[in-house]
Amino acid sequence: MSVEKKYCFRHSSGEDIYLFILSNEKGTKAAITNFGAIITSFSLLQKEGKRNDIVLGFDKVEDYLAPEYLKQYSYLGAACGRYVNRIGYGKFSVDGKEYQLSRNMGLHQLHGGHEGFDKKLWKLNNINDSSVELKYLSKDGEEGFPGNLETLIRFELNEEDEFSYEYTALTDKTTAINLSHHSYFNLNNGQGTIENHEVKIYSSRILAQDAQLVCNGKTIPVENTRWDFRQFRRIGEQWGTEKGYDQCFEIENNTNDLRLVAEAMSHESGLKLLIFSTEPAVQFYTAQGLAKMKGKNGTDYGPFSGFCLETHKHPNAVNIPHFPDTVLRPGATYFSKTVYKLVQPAKK
Repeated sequence: MSVEKKYCFRHSSGEDIYLFILSNEKGTKAAITNFGAIITSFSLLQKEGKRNDIVLGFDKVEDYLAPEYLKQYSYLGAACGRYVNRIGYGKFSVDGKEYQLSRNMGLHQLHGGHEGFDKKLWKLNNINDSSVELKYLSKDGEEGFPGNLETLIRFELNEEDEFSYEYTALTDKTTAINLSHHSYFNLNNGQGTIENHEVKIYSSRILAQDAQLVCNGKTIPVENTRWDFRQFRRIGEQWGTEKGYDQCFEIENNTNDLRLVAEAMSHESGLKLLIFSTEPAVQFYTAQGLAKMKGKNGTDYGPFSGFCLETHKHPNAVNIPHFPDTVLRPGATYFSKTVYKLVQPAKK
């Protein structure tokens, strides 16, 4: 196991931007930058020594700050916080006090506001042979959230081709928090579209959403619907009248323990991705809104170039009492862990 720290450039703020490359003995690699805690790649060696990088992104870290990308921003591989997904009307109340947040999706807030954790400069907190830990202090009032929130994210790669991220956070005031990560996956080295990938999600119910994709507190059984992924199903099998998916699935038998929540596989590459998480929900997004752009190695990205399986607590839960608690109080510790495990086809 090894971790390489590579200097990239100096940010306009004066802070240095680095790329951290984690490698195991099999040649599997994962790369993360301290800008936005972005996962820039996750790759492994397949037949004939060919490298399959399953995460969409750019060749250079600088490209994540390019004006043309930011105009059509897609959160490629980024950390999302303080509150992932949507908060209805960009506000919430706790202990009788209402907080108005920034609103960057019409009347609502998405992924933490105008400048969420995805655009922050994270500081290196710790590094060893198999992991990197980054830290960010979100100050009281940032994007409207109360409290100074100190967040750590620890990335680790092991010899079983398991790449994980683990969040912990502390606050000095009661606040709302719901963290995730926004990697777009394509198991064919990022080539082509993902309609023929197959996905399985360990969920029998989806969270009902309004026309602006804000969860309203109701759930809908997936049986006999196009959202039924309880068994492996080709992504493009039932697009429905609205092509693609952008839907939150409630995970079965939530215990807050690390467990298998979703799987994906490609018959073309033979690769399978298993996702384990402590979180009770998974947002399945098929990138129908992804803008056309040039990605790694000059690859053309656009709608359906990748899919997201974002693990987190229920969106808008801070406004829905019967949803999982997303309020963090002083003295308590926020914790969340997700593992991406790659499984190669058996050698003949």
